[in-house]
Formats: sequence, structure tokens, C-alpha cells
Amino acid sequence: MSSFKFAALAALLLCMMLRGCWAQLSPTFYDQSCPNLTAIVRDAIRQAFQGDVRAGAKLIRFHFHDCFVNGCDGSVLLENQDGVESELDAPGNQGIQGFDIVDNIKAAVEAACPNTVSCADILALSSRESVILTGGPSWVVQLGRRDSRNANRTGAENNLPSPFETLDQLRVKFNAVGLDSTDLVALSGAHTFGRSRCVFFSGRLSNFSGTGSPDPTLDPTLRDALVIACPTGDGNNRIALDVATPDSFDNAYYTNLVNNRGLLQSDQELFSTEGAETIATVNRFAGNQSDFFGQFGQSMINMGNLQPLLAPNGEIRSNCRRVNPLNITTGAATAVM
Repeated sequence: MSSFKFAALAALLLCMMLRGCWAQLSPTFYDQSCPNLTAIVRDAIRQAFQGDVRAGAKLIRFHFHDCFVNGCDGSVLLENQDGVESELDAPGNQGIQGFDIVDNIKAAVEAACPNTVSCADILALSSRESVILTGGPSWVVQLGRRDSRNANRTGAENNLPSPFETLDQLRVKFNAVGLDSTDLVALSGAHTFGRSRCVFFSGRLSNFSGTGSPDPTLDPTLRDALVIACPTGDGNNRIALDVATPDSFDNAYYTNLVNNRGLLQSDQELFSTEGAETIATVNRFAGNQSDFFGQFGQSMINMGNLQPLLAPNGEIRSNCRRVNPLNITTGAATAVM
């Protein structure tokens, strides 16, 4: 064997050991196969915003809930079907909305670039575009994920952070996937837009943790307003997560926490847990929006890199809600994972 061939073979073997030459995330992954991808996604999200001010919050929630279970592989979008027990039946995903928005984005992408772009990548890219369109920062989105052919309901039941959890519980779940306390505070800042149903915070209003009294870390004026907005027995009313600037992506979420005006227990815990290292980070982001924007982008990159499913595994789903039939070949590999 010539020295050139030997070197080439050695490089190939090394590359395969490092998960494959072709199997790497890259911001330029679709530059040749779908060069207008970003514009297509952005236009579809703009259209969604015209009829739904919560569109961006719905999309970023999908991405967050996807990445925390088996990594960012589009599994959160799968409905119940043969061989798939949907993650949507887990408590943390019940009531999740925005499938119509994802379907419309996927249809627009498929019309331009058939069988090319994964649903997992659509969620990652849609999250950034949603933030930009509401006044927030941009960041470099790594692309090249594949879609899973299965879901993990048990993982969704155990791994997703809950609005009722303490800071210690939240840290455990973030650390379990390789994210630290700074990521926790920064990613929680996505609650600067969107809404929450009353059922997720009504326990703070009058009988917090069985005490018979309101949560002491909840501003009394806000509490009075929430009692009116969430009448007893109606937990489905939706209230802005950021009571100051509900539809803008900014750092008001953190100034709310400093003033005890965080809506969810899991939000206020970041600032009101005595002696927590997260307090300094909340204060930093409350005082400097640029600092928050920079860290939010980095933390979104960190989350987007959680166990991405890469070629030759997985598939490019034709329908984000269902796995491809086994006789369909998509992308660079067979649909069979």
C-alpha cells in the first residue's frame, strides 16, 4: 500500500472513530442542499406570528422539550403509532401546542428541499428565528441532526423540568444532561415571552405547599391580580409569563424575579432560594440585557448540542408527527435507524 493510500485510510478510520466524517453538526450543513433554508423558516414563522402572538414561545418550547429527552432528535413531535409510545402523553408535555406551526414550516421546507431537512433541525432553527423576530439575539445554529424513529415517554416523564420544582431539583435535571447553573438561568429567560395556564402556578396564590398561605416569594400586588385572573376551578386561563413585556424577548423576566414577580415557582426559585449561586446571575442579567443575550445564545448552542442524532442513524421525516414507512429512503441513509 502506498504511503498516500495508507494515510488516507488512517484518516478515514480516525474520522469514523470520531462518529463519522459526515456525521458532524455544522452551521453550513444545508448550504448546498437547501441554501434558502433560513429565509424559508423565517417567512413561515412571520406568517404564524400574524395569527398567533405565542408562536415563538410554542416553537422554542418544542425544542427545549425535545433536547431534554434523548437529545435533540425530534422525538417530542411523534404521536402515538405502531412501535412509538409518544412523549406527548407525559405530564410535562400535555397541552403542548404549536403542531400546526411546525407542520406549516415543514411543508414550506419540503416544497423547496424535499427529503433534506430534519424536523429536529427545523425546531433548532425555528427557535432562533422566533427569538430574533421578537427582539432577541441571534446565535450560530449548528445543523445536521437526524430524526429519531422512536420516542421515550419514560424519559419525558422523568427528565423534563417542572414548574413546581425547587432550585435543587432543577439543577439536578440540568446537570444530568450536561448543562450548568448558568445555562439554567439563561435558558429560563425564554419565559420572557409566552403564556402559562393558571393550573401551573395557582398553588402559589393561597395554599402554597400546604401552608394555607400564599407563596411568600410572590409579590402581593401580583398575587391579587392573579387571583382575579385565575378564578377557582378554572385552571386553563392563560397568563403572560413576563407580566412586564409579555410579547418581547428582553431581560424583563429577570427584573421581574428581582421584584418577586416571577409567575412560576421554578422561575422565582432562581432568585429567592437563599444563598443560591443563581442569584448573582439573575442580578447580572437584570442589569445588563446584552450580557443576557450573549449567554442565552451560548446556552441555546449548548442545549442544541445535547446528544444530536447523526447520520447514518435516524431519518429525515416526511411528516414530523410520524416515522417514515420502512420502505422509504430519505437523506443519505435508509429510514431504518
